[in-house]
Formats: sequence, C-alpha cells, structure tokens
Amino acid sequence: MNDKVYKYPDAVIIVFCKAPVAGKVKTRLMPQLTEQQAVDVHIELTERTLSLLHESQICPIQLWCSPDTNHPFYQQCVNNYGVSLHIQRGNDLGERMHHAIQSGLEKSSTALLIGCDCPSLTVHDFEFAINVLQLEAETGVVIAPAEDGGYVMVGLNKAYPDLFINMTWGHEDVYQNTLQRIGDLELTLFESRRHWDVDTFEDLQRFQASNI
Repeated sequence: MNDKVYKYPDAVIIVFCKAPVAGKVKTRLMPQLTEQQAVDVHIELTERTLSLLHESQICPIQLWCSPDTNHPFYQQCVNNYGVSLHIQRGNDLGERMHHAIQSGLEKSSTALLIGCDCPSLTVHDFEFAINVLQLEAETGVVIAPAEDGGYVMVGLNKAYPDLFINMTWGHEDVYQNTLQRIGDLELTLFESRRHWDVDTFEDLQRFQASNI
C-alpha cells in the first residue's frame, strides 16, 4: 500500500531510462571511459534523478524502461525510490514519448517527461512546470530547453501526438522544430530555464566539477 503524501498528487513525472548494459548506454563518453565506466555514469545519473524526485515527494514517479523492465537495476529503483515500472513502446523516440505521456495522463491531470541524465534539473523546475500547467487549460505546454538545441523536460495536460511523431531527434534543431509545431497546434508555450545534460565526456567533466 502506498502511504506517501504527495504535494501534487494529480501530477506524474515520467522518467525515461535505458537498461544499464555495457556498450548500450553513454557510448559518447567513450573512448575516454570504458564501457563499464560509462554504465557506472549512467547509473549514477539515474539514481541522482530518482533520489531527488523521491525525497521531494512532489508527485508519483514512473520509470519508463528500455528495452524492457527485466534488468535487476530496475527492481533496485523500485525498492529504493518507490517508482512504478513501465515499458517504452514505439518505433522511435517520438512515438515512445507520446505513448508514455498519453498513458500517464490516463490517471493524472498533468504529466512531465524527463530523461535520467540532466543533473541541472531541480525540484524548483518540476514545481514550476506543474504549477503552470495546473493553472492552464489543455493547450499549455511547458518545455525546458537544452543548451545543445534539444530539450530536457516537456510537460502537458493533454497528449498531442503531433509534438512528437515524425520528429527527427538528436540534432540542434529539435527545440526550434518543436516550437514550430507548438505554434502550428496553437498551443501556449511556457518556457523553463535552459539546462544541460551529460552526453559527452566534456559534459561529464562539467558535472563532476559542478558540485550539484
């Protein structure tokens, strides 16, 4: 039985996470790191994110796993951070994001989706997004842009597949393309502060020097 008292019980935070398998995660940290060291970084960042969310008790947390929920690390996350496990479904990142948000909104009025490798996100960022959306109608969208041209958080009260489907991911125009789609859909954008995530070895050095 879940006896937690959440500050925003009608919201949900969706965290996307890959299974920590050597050679499958944080590959851009190599060759400066070994495959296992890259796995260790992935685990550290994921646990940091989940610990922050768990301790703040903002709202329920869903961990959306790839390729499935079978890796022992995921059960550790359940035990340590009280998350629920879900399997990412879709042919690409956009389809998986839309499916997760649509699923999260079946039982919650507001859904935020983040990755597990953005150490600059804080409790304030999550609360800002939830508060804005809970005062806004279904047409509100909260996005936290990233320094590399993408974004690290998106929040919605209603699922809009056109924000995610048939998007080309992993390049510096993702955020601008998303803004274009928000305009085409006549949605209302609320922009959070700019963030950075850990993709490259230089990002890792920044994280290690940041004391955050």
